[in-house]
Amino acid sequence: MNSSPVVAVVGRPNVGKSTLVNRIIGRREAIVEERPGVTRDRNEFDVDWAGYDFTLVDTGGWLPKTREAKGLEDKVSEQAEYAIREADVTIFVIDARVRPTTEDALIAEMLRTREKPTFLVANKVDDASHELGMWEYLSMGLGDPNPVSALHGRGTADLLDLVVEKLPEIQEVSQDDEEDGEADVMVAIAIVGRPNVGKSTLFNSLIGEDRAVVHDEAGTTRDAIDTIVESDIGNIKFVDTAGMRRKAKISEDTEFYSLVRALKAIDKADVALLVIDSTVGVTHQDQRLSERIDAAGCPVVVVFNKWELVDADEREVLVEQVERKLGFLGDPPIMKTSALSGKGVHRLYPILAETITNYHRRVPTREVNLVVRRAQSAHPAPGGARVMYATQGAAEPPTFTLFVNRKIPRTYVRYIENQLREQLDLGSVPIKIRVRNRND
Repeated sequence: MNSSPVVAVVGRPNVGKSTLVNRIIGRREAIVEERPGVTRDRNEFDVDWAGYDFTLVDTGGWLPKTREAKGLEDKVSEQAEYAIREADVTIFVIDARVRPTTEDALIAEMLRTREKPTFLVANKVDDASHELGMWEYLSMGLGDPNPVSALHGRGTADLLDLVVEKLPEIQEVSQDDEEDGEADVMVAIAIVGRPNVGKSTLFNSLIGEDRAVVHDEAGTTRDAIDTIVESDIGNIKFVDTAGMRRKAKISEDTEFYSLVRALKAIDKADVALLVIDSTVGVTHQDQRLSERIDAAGCPVVVVFNKWELVDADEREVLVEQVERKLGFLGDPPIMKTSALSGKGVHRLYPILAETITNYHRRVPTREVNLVVRRAQSAHPAPGGARVMYATQGAAEPPTFTLFVNRKIPRTYVRYIENQLREQLDLGSVPIKIRVRNRND
């Protein structure tokens, strides 16, 4: 687990928290848009400043439950409160161009009860002439405000110098511990699917806490967020992603950037959990998403969520849909779960262990050629074409090279691929086949 100190960035909606986070980490990771409520989950980023490492946590805008916060906003506020409780240092962001609000005062009251350091940060102070308004925030009882302009970078370096001075000491890690850590391979698992199929509920069930905001509104998750879990099969990084729709259906910039981050998570993942709503079945969008995952060379585990809501006949149809509509994935493992109750979720870890083993597997050349010879004896290629020799050239995913005497049909290459998968027990992991003509 991450032992770095934690610095949480909090405040009411639309004061520039995510802009400040992007400025600190030096890249556009947190989604920023000129309207409130864009950030919803707790998003964590590793930061190194002046030789100090810490985890920076971006949070959604906090609102009091007794007023505007209803439903989804309640959950976003709960995530912000959790971040405050867990933080070693808190950065409380206010808008220097606006007079103190009731929400600002309530957040300040919450922070004053903590024994850990808090920095009051007056954002949107683009130059010295804008500093006058920030002094009204002395009434918050959190000391002098620190003027910054997250958009232009003014004052952020001075702020970080102050923050790292308050970070707790980190226990020194021995060289042996570092080597052991390097040997412990981290497995990245991306949870993907259409909007509102239960990805965040599954994410929270897997990691054992309400890490992601869950609400029955499509598109609740905006950023790809991750958490590391220690398990019997090693450390696993679960990545919750935004629901992916066709580009033609994307109607706002925020949703576009959410899609980009979700696709990026797929490209970096070792395994993808494709979450499908059992009450809807395998849709055309599920097919397109599966094609995108398959193109990335990422193994897929199909997760039918809300399984308890369908009867026996409907369940048979769902399994048949995977074979018929997602057949290009090979024979993917199928999990039948209720993420809300947690039923069936425990089955994931044995499935992941087998999938990851096959993904990294290397097969001796002798075994590869034995399978190919048997396949050709049972069904020779047309026109005198023949595979003379075969070998596995790479893993992650398993990649095989076929050396042939002449061009062979694509259908026959697919036949050889299926034989390799079946005879070598490679399960559902993607297989890449490269064909080389010996005369080339």
